[in-house]
Amino acid sequence: MGVAFEWNEHKNRQNRHKHGLSFGEARSLFTSGRDYLEIFDAEHSLDEDRFICVGPIAAGIVVVVVTEVSDAVIRLISARWATPREIRLYHEFVRERFS
Repeated sequence: MGVAFEWNEHKNRQNRHKHGLSFGEARSLFTSGRDYLEIFDAEHSLDEDRFICVGPIAAGIVVVVVTEVSDAVIRLISARWATPREIRLYHEFVRERFS
């Protein structure tokens, strides 16, 4: 059984307008088979466990996706292009993992 994805469509439209990235595009971070960095977001996890995921989507472009995970469902909360600092963090993660 695969993982299901869900998101609020109104929030998706807002996110696409604000960040130029749709949740449908961001979903490929989890379906590409490539490694990504996952950080528990303690500051925003009072009501639900949230995670900040940093990694590549199409053409190796690095993005940041905030999720909430329950059972076999990943709920996308926000998605944006990674900052230069976040890109470096992701590449350091990959280097450490495979060295």
